[in-house]
Amino acid sequence: MRHDFGPGKLLAGLVLLTTALLYLGDAATWWHLPWYAVLPLICGGLFLSATVAVVGVGVRRRGRRRAGSADG
Repeated sequence: MRHDFGPGKLLAGLVLLTTALLYLGDAATWWHLPWYAVLPLICGGLFLSATVAVVGVGVRRRGRRRAGSADG
């Protein structure tokens, strides 16, 4: 059984991984990161990943429709 590629999930994972690395750098005292600095990163990243997911579903749905009309 194959799974569809989910670019929205990939982008959300990358955003959350980046946030974790920023907090790791703050904990290791490599730089100072205020607690509120990550809110725009997380909110913007989740909004962008949701947008990418919606566009990806639309593209897959359109491709299936075209493949179905070519078969018929």
